Amino acid sequence: MAKTMGDQGGKLGQKMSDLGDRVQGSQAWNSIFRPGSVFRKGYTDSPRNRSYVIMNSVLYHLHPVKVKRHAVKVSYTLCLGGLSFFLFILLTITGIFLMFFYRPTAAQAWDDMYALHTSVTFGLLVRNMHRWGAHLMVLSVFLHMARVFYHGAYKPPREFNWVIGVILLTLTLLLSFTGYLLPWDQLALWAVTVGTNMMGFTPVFGDQVRFVLLGGSEIGTDTLIRWYVLHVLFVPFVTVIFLAIHFWRVRKDGGISGPL
Repeated sequence: MAKTMGDQGGKLGQKMSDLGDRVQGSQAWNSIFRPGSVFRKGYTDSPRNRSYVIMNSVLYHLHPVKVKRHAVKVSYTLCLGGLSFFLFILLTITGIFLMFFYRPTAAQAWDDMYALHTSVTFGLLVRNMHRWGAHLMVLSVFLHMARVFYHGAYKPPREFNWVIGVILLTLTLLLSFTGYLLPWDQLALWAVTVGTNMMGFTPVFGDQVRFVLLGGSEIGTDTLIRWYVLHVLFVPFVTVIFLAIHFWRVRKDGGISGPL
């Protein structure tokens, strides 16, 4: 019996090893991990692979050594990626300005927004720059994704970066939606109501998700604080991380894809 159990354990170990080899040899795995990564199949500690670790560093390779001629043609890229990043920077700067004059409480949020329009120097200008910049960023990111799709730039070896782009589009929509709620007017209250009710239908733990987003069973000051933190801290932080990965993979996947 001991021999039989040992044979079964050996077969199970072999199956697990084969499964690991198939996963590490799959296209999805190789699209995520660059050559020279310790997670790649067949990795060995050699001078070549150690140099790959340095060459694949995000901080060392934000700027490419050379750029392909087609990559700088406005007619090909329409500058949509750069425009989206510029709008993100603009929204960050104007958002910091607005934070000096905004208090995320149900009793003061709308009064602070009104004071921005009437009493703060350049308040109305900066607030409109922030609002229209948010609309333009949603549009530019969507058009950027459409340009990448129609040019076939999602194909190997760029399929992982396409997934990162989809995540960034989702984060952009989340930034827009959470910012839409901060004036705490009637539009914001109904948007919170509809949005949290939709999330309440999440399978298995929908009620828990809705409770966390509302900060209770009903809409109140706790709700506004939670969406405010999502808008100014959590979602932008995650977005910056994925932006860094996105830019890095553009460089390491051979730059902007060429014309068809």
